[in-house]
Amino acid sequence: MAASVLHMEHWLLPKSALITEAGAAGKIVFDVTKYGAVADGITDNSKVFQKVFNKACQSEGYNSVLIPDGKYMLGPVQFSGPCKGPMAFIIKGALISHTDVGSYGSRLYHWITFNSIDRLVVGGGGSLDGRGPSAWAHNTCSKSKSCVPLPSSMGFNYVNNSRVTHLTSINSMGVHMNLYRCSGMRFDHIHLIAPEDSPNTDGIHIGESTHIDISTAVIATGDDCVSLSPGCSSINVTNVWCGPGHGISVGSLGRTANEEDVNGLTVTNCTFIGTQNGLRVKTWASSFASNVFDLTFQQIHMEDVYNPIIIDQQYCPYDNCQKGNSQVQIRNVKYINIKGTSRSKIAIALECSRSKPCEKIELSDIELVYSGTGGPASSSCNNANGAAYGPQNPPSCI
Repeated sequence: MAASVLHMEHWLLPKSALITEAGAAGKIVFDVTKYGAVADGITDNSKVFQKVFNKACQSEGYNSVLIPDGKYMLGPVQFSGPCKGPMAFIIKGALISHTDVGSYGSRLYHWITFNSIDRLVVGGGGSLDGRGPSAWAHNTCSKSKSCVPLPSSMGFNYVNNSRVTHLTSINSMGVHMNLYRCSGMRFDHIHLIAPEDSPNTDGIHIGESTHIDISTAVIATGDDCVSLSPGCSSINVTNVWCGPGHGISVGSLGRTANEEDVNGLTVTNCTFIGTQNGLRVKTWASSFASNVFDLTFQQIHMEDVYNPIIIDQQYCPYDNCQKGNSQVQIRNVKYINIKGTSRSKIAIALECSRSKPCEKIELSDIELVYSGTGGPASSSCNNANGAAYGPQNPPSCI
């Protein structure tokens, strides 16, 4: 048992921590099946999982919760710290959500939630099945901005210095993985999958968090592969395969007063296949003031992407939107070595605010070819200031 856990945990926990419950006190693997969990895909294991996590969390040392092979049905659960030492949540089997959307209530936004934990590892090669097809019909967010989002599969609130690795999430009801006020988190070797037409199934949504690394991931969903909301800084996205979906998005921003700035996003060596957008920054047309700065997108490959490079400061997905100028200031955004094919003739669209024009936009070594017929790709800029370097196809508009 300990040897199978070791490969996943070594990044965070010392080898001395990886022994079974029969071992020394304070260095324990808590196997949920030994506490009554049933792997039949039918029995609700919520209370058992909660009990086991609490026991492990409040035990001294470096402890692990182990979910062995099998199918475990699970309702909404919250695993909360602080814990007395580093924790690992090792999923070898498959966790399956029940289909009673009403049981989540109007304020419970996640199926599985980790709260206020430092030095947490979640992974192990297993999977989460949010059973989204049973819930997507209840999604009203395409019609109303006051809608209540469906639960994300896994939520992390105030989780620091932690890692999510070797995990698959399929058919989330809402967002696959949602971060709020987290710091020092790493996501790698993950697969996040939902149909192209599934509503609001973002892969990883990040809010008010800093120092987040996402790498070596396949994200194929019905919404953004990675999305950033206000208050994000020092976010690195590397070697991510995105598609289908809506690309990597900063925003939407400016919807509410006193939003925190977004800064320090770097996206490197990523591939976009058939996505609605590639690299997108979006702010509400009539918005409150904030800032977006120091964004770098580099070594990006696009295949048949509808909007490969887009800044949209007139964003509003609803009818009867309030007209106006965005008050979100966008500056210091670099697009370096962006190549591939565009499904739309306008491969680069920089639609910035009239009252807060974009500043210091850089286009360097761009090669985006229109994949349709009727002429080459073009670019469109409004209120965008900056410079272009090296080859530019389509020709730069700044």
